[in-house]
Amino acid sequence: MNQMRKNQETVLEINLDALEHNYRYLRSRIKPSTKFLAVVKAFAYGSAANAVAKKLEALGVDYFAVAYAKEGVALRKAGVKAPIMVLHPQMGNCREIVEHCLEPCLYSLRILEGFLKTAKSAGQRAYPVHLKFNTGLNRLGFGGKDIKAIKEHAKRCPQIQIRSVFSHLAASDDKNEATFTHGQIHSFQKLAVQLNQALDQAPFRHILNTSGIINYPEFQMDMVRSGIGLYGFGNDIGVDAALRPVASLKTTISQMHTISAQETVGYNRAFTAKEKRTTATLPLGHADGIGRQYGQGKTYVRVNGSLVPIVGNVCMDMLMIDITGVDCKEGDEVTVFGEKPTAEEFAATAGTISYELLTGISQRVKRRVIDK
Repeated sequence: MNQMRKNQETVLEINLDALEHNYRYLRSRIKPSTKFLAVVKAFAYGSAANAVAKKLEALGVDYFAVAYAKEGVALRKAGVKAPIMVLHPQMGNCREIVEHCLEPCLYSLRILEGFLKTAKSAGQRAYPVHLKFNTGLNRLGFGGKDIKAIKEHAKRCPQIQIRSVFSHLAASDDKNEATFTHGQIHSFQKLAVQLNQALDQAPFRHILNTSGIINYPEFQMDMVRSGIGLYGFGNDIGVDAALRPVASLKTTISQMHTISAQETVGYNRAFTAKEKRTTATLPLGHADGIGRQYGQGKTYVRVNGSLVPIVGNVCMDMLMIDITGVDCKEGDEVTVFGEKPTAEEFAATAGTISYELLTGISQRVKRRVIDK
């Protein structure tokens, strides 16, 4: 049985050794000459962005990507020196992007023109930017019809330099959508050629995400981008077995109760004991990122090697588990997800994915970085 932990609180452990393992595994799937971009948006998928980025920078990652400018600013203030792409820059953050040497991914003429104004007013020259093209995800991106306008802006505006051109795959994890994915890739290749001809230059190209690295390595081009794979999940059972979960959510048993037959547990009396049961209350709830959808016996946590169900409705700050027959005591450690169950397994019980679960863990949960 696990010993009672010294630090009696809920904590998200971030294992940087696992991160290094995943990075090296993904690196092994591409050519040595291919650049590697690490996606560290959303607090590095809910973990610890500064620690993760510094570890990956030391390992030789070529680029980082964040969603918004403030995430990139936080990395710069933490001492990260490598190039940082801002994937979804907003008009009001252009000045901040320049001030902190971030590289915007421009996706529309409006944002292109807005950033040009900022670059001019800041006296910039050949400031690196990246162009995103929409090839079927229909979320963000220029279309082929915009190439003429891009050319005109680029020719008369020495303030910027188009560093790369890229697109994003919609279903690279679904082998049933291989025809669609190949269509996206070929559309992107065609757009890249048209852009090169228009600009009389050749920005480097990238389209593969984690699942793309696994399923379509022949299209790795000049750089690949990985997010969820770095954190231990490859959207494929076989690949998941080769990766290691970086984040483990652990908590502790606050109190144990003996529940008689027909007694109920939690709000709305959502769980009724059919016979005598033992329950435990954990200091973790939907304010911490474990929503009500994980209650009602659908989802399991691990107590001293045994998987036990969450019973009743998850509360804001607490949840209850059925520990009947498990050798444990108040103060013992409980693994919510990590090695077993994994975040993917835990999320699947509520019909969602590891991305949503990991990024939804509240910032009030303490992060503990482990780097052996």
